[in-house]
Amino acid sequence: MTRLPHPVLTLSLALVWLLLANSLAPGQVLLGVLLGWLIPRFTQRFSPDRIHIHAPLVLLRFVALLFHDILIANLNVAWLILREPRQLTPAFVVVPLDLRSDLGISAFAGAVSLTPGTVSSWLSPDRRSLVVHGLHVRNPDALVATLKRRYEIPLLKVFEPC
Repeated sequence: MTRLPHPVLTLSLALVWLLLANSLAPGQVLLGVLLGWLIPRFTQRFSPDRIHIHAPLVLLRFVALLFHDILIANLNVAWLILREPRQLTPAFVVVPLDLRSDLGISAFAGAVSLTPGTVSSWLSPDRRSLVVHGLHVRNPDALVATLKRRYEIPLLKVFEPC
């Protein structure tokens, strides 16, 4: 076990702690650093491979896009529910996956589930497709194409070697 297995995660956890505590008191800073060091150290055995980010700028753009999509989807879902709840057309769609890494597939499924109006429902045993439920699906093929273009393609660039 290395002393500092994930330095970026350590720093991120410490910063999140300070934001949650809403304090820069020395005790809170110390506790944030301690938690940021202990959590990755004790969870290291659950992630056998080191995380390799092949395109950090693409990852930053992806996170910004995801936040934007979450905001817009919240407004769209609210509008759909308030305007025409009886005319919703929920559906399950199968999204074929080009992602192969566990982290990439998890990030994709998480992005789909975090965006209101869609949720990841099931990963096929061969990990080649993800079943997604959409709240209002007029065109299943368009939903699949949108999910692949907006989420899977950037994640391929970030987590999978070329």
